[in-house]
Amino acid sequence: MKTLDQQTALGQAARKRIKDSHALDSDVSRLTDFYREWATSYELDVGRDGYCGPMIVAELAGAVQTAYLARQRATIPVLDAGCGTGLVGVELERLGFRLIDGIDLCKEMAEKAQQTGVYRHVRGHVNLNGPLSDYSSASYDITVCCGAFTLGHVQPAGLRELARVTRPNGFVIASTRKSYAEATSFEDEVLRLQDAGVLVPAQRLNDGRYVAEEDAHYWVFQVLEKASAPTEERP
Repeated sequence: MKTLDQQTALGQAARKRIKDSHALDSDVSRLTDFYREWATSYELDVGRDGYCGPMIVAELAGAVQTAYLARQRATIPVLDAGCGTGLVGVELERLGFRLIDGIDLCKEMAEKAQQTGVYRHVRGHVNLNGPLSDYSSASYDITVCCGAFTLGHVQPAGLRELARVTRPNGFVIASTRKSYAEATSFEDEVLRLQDAGVLVPAQRLNDGRYVAEEDAHYWVFQVLEKASAPTEERP
């Protein structure tokens, strides 16, 4: 059994790794290397920091299905974008979802997700800051993204691609850490996509629990018909 001092030291080390991950500037190489090294201890670290985002995002997916989608959860295809080690997928499976695909930038994290046994398919080396060219438009009824809209990770423009792979009248559910929402143009991007007829915000939970030191906003977007159109080129 670890002493209180050891537990405190482990908690401090975990918080440092989490903080360090926010300074990676969305750089693919740096993110990949960082998460490759972190894959084995990631769940222990975020668990020590009280990470409850995956449970909240999955519960929102369940509420969306109950309120808007007539089919049984087991028949609804879901994309877990930025799946990491599979924390969201495990929660989705607990709630009755069975057709869950996962994608992540880091192959080692994706392999951990595959080992949970709850995913239909999992792929690594998928950059959410670029076009998801291997994924057709309107492929999923629900797309969830927990933890990726964080400083140093996915830029706000990545939301458009998540909408594109989600079917018209389907839903994108995402968390944004408060520090990310305050420091980036995420809300401006939401307005641009709304004005373009790509999606509309259906629900927003402000200042919800996320990790011990910081809350997050939780977004539920409904995707409109125009989201299936070709993705605009990014500057």
